[in-house]
Amino acid sequence: MSRLAPAGDEGDPVDAVPYDLIELLFFAYRDFTGDPDDVLAEYDFGRAHHRVLHFVERNPGIMVTDLLAILRITKQSLGRVLKQLVDAGIIEQREGPHDRRQRLLYTTDQGRALADDLARLQQNRLERALIGLPDGADKVVRRFLLQVIDPEARDDIIGLIRSSYDL
Repeated sequence: MSRLAPAGDEGDPVDAVPYDLIELLFFAYRDFTGDPDDVLAEYDFGRAHHRVLHFVERNPGIMVTDLLAILRITKQSLGRVLKQLVDAGIIEQREGPHDRRQRLLYTTDQGRALADDLARLQQNRLERALIGLPDGADKVVRRFLLQVIDPEARDDIIGLIRSSYDL
């Protein structure tokens, strides 16, 4: 039996597509991002704004080029979203200390408060999901999510998230 065989389908072929797992990931992502979506809608922002805000808040002084690499989006897409966040007073751009052409990104006080509000919504959902699971389940979830990520990107991502956990 495949390790990914859908629950209750022990008689399926070994190479059965685990649609249940695929769909659970889709629905989990939908709901995980849905809580912040409601708050972001009040600003006329969407998920792209959330991702930019999150990584700027977590990495103060991040260069635009590094943010592009993390998000894997085009410069044009980032430019549009970043302009809206700057215009709204959520993010500010500063020149680099040694190279004035560098654009370093920081959250403003308003941006930090919004990023914190959004993170708390997601923290609450994660805590509800872990209630009742065996001790150490959070470590298994972290390991699972890391294994979903492309192997060549894992070390960079571990460094980016500054995890204190043994993944």
